[in-house]
Amino acid sequence: MLELVQSLNDIIWSPALIYLCLGAGIFFSIITRFVQLRHFKEMWRLLLSGKSSAQGISSFQALAVSLSGRVGTGNIAGVAAAIGFGGPGAVFWMWVVAFFGAATAYIESTNAQIYKEEHDGLYRGGPAYYIEKALGQKWYAWIFAIATVIACGVLLPTVQSNSIGNAVEMAFGAGTMIDTGIGQISSAKIYTASFIVLLLGFIIFGGVKRIANFTQVVVPFMALAYIIIAFVVIALHIDKLPGVFMMIINDAFSPMAGVGAAIGWGVKRGVYSNEAGQGTGPHAAAAAEVDHPAQQGLVQAFSVYIDTLFVCSATAFIILITDSYNVHAAGESFIVKNLAADVAANSPAFTQIAVDSVLTGVGKPFIALALFFFAFTTILAYYFIAENNVAYIKRTFNFPILTFLLKVIIMSATFYGTVKAADIAWGLGDVGVGMMAWLNIIGILIIFFVAKPAVTALKDYERQQKEGVEKYTFDPEKLGIKNADLWKDKL
Repeated sequence: MLELVQSLNDIIWSPALIYLCLGAGIFFSIITRFVQLRHFKEMWRLLLSGKSSAQGISSFQALAVSLSGRVGTGNIAGVAAAIGFGGPGAVFWMWVVAFFGAATAYIESTNAQIYKEEHDGLYRGGPAYYIEKALGQKWYAWIFAIATVIACGVLLPTVQSNSIGNAVEMAFGAGTMIDTGIGQISSAKIYTASFIVLLLGFIIFGGVKRIANFTQVVVPFMALAYIIIAFVVIALHIDKLPGVFMMIINDAFSPMAGVGAAIGWGVKRGVYSNEAGQGTGPHAAAAAEVDHPAQQGLVQAFSVYIDTLFVCSATAFIILITDSYNVHAAGESFIVKNLAADVAANSPAFTQIAVDSVLTGVGKPFIALALFFFAFTTILAYYFIAENNVAYIKRTFNFPILTFLLKVIIMSATFYGTVKAADIAWGLGDVGVGMMAWLNIIGILIIFFVAKPAVTALKDYERQQKEGVEKYTFDPEKLGIKNADLWKDKL
């Protein structure tokens, strides 16, 4: 099974996808005249403004939902894997993909706002919707919807829950081993899996509003607490910080693990973590209540900064500044070996060891708790995304049981991921991310060349900014944007 998953990843995550992710980010940065820099102040203003409605959630709630998807296992275990297999230089390439990816996030999220729909009293949208409406290619939209339901409903939750199970086991011990139909499992993982699934069921059976209300409280709290602990670790080793920063920069261009490894792992884990171009963020963006589509595009672009430049960087610095990492070479050899050979790179172990080296006895439980919140809210975001695509499918085949089946499947996948091996979980997660990234990035590039809706919306928003309007408006017909029916009806 593991060999099959690795073979699929070798195909999906070929250099072509890595160049596509970076290339799309650079292309959209140039086309939007680096919107991620020019409108940084406006991003802050929009983040703190806006209200929810009966149909939609607020900009901040949409940011929290999308951040709950972006800020997850990738920020702790994913950064460790990037360093462990790509060397310290992989961190630089995570920064690069985040900076350019912010422009991609603007494009895909603005598209989602423009082409959103209202179903059962709630706003729905995402790549499946904008691919169908902007391109008129329903078959392609269906492929994305089905791939996303599989990725977010089955494959990706296993990665998040697996990291929770591993972190709990490392922090509190495995307990007794229990024989089950799927092999020997520690009692710690079984109890953890049961608790996660019960809490997950309580929230997702409460609907989209309950997910938004939960994430808007938990996500800012967990991110802030994690960054504060990281600052404590860094402050106690502040003399090493310049050297660590230079090591990241130097290794990015003369990488110890090889150019392909540093760039490949940096981009792969960067895309996995910040999700720019992956097609997940647009679902939360479409659910927001805003006066103009470009507003939510700007807010979502800012979420990429929070994820990678703040949270991922915090993890990278505490791992590197405390020398709590190994760098793997081909086979079972090491380029750098600071820890025991059996410490897994694709797990929270590097981060737990790093924090525990400074805050003895606190580090491992704290990272386990942080990872629980990070990963659990990401699973909620995955359900939200999968449900949006089930809603898209139900436009054609309206079987009410589909949503219920999705809930059961994601709860089962979450339980399975908690108790099974990390290598398979990460491999399956990479397959899911790669499938969605291929489909979405190709889609938004074609949409740009066919219709340019997100860039047209940006120019319209900037025009109204210069005019100093009190309330922004969006008239798709006047701008030559077709099939934006919800916005047309709002006028």
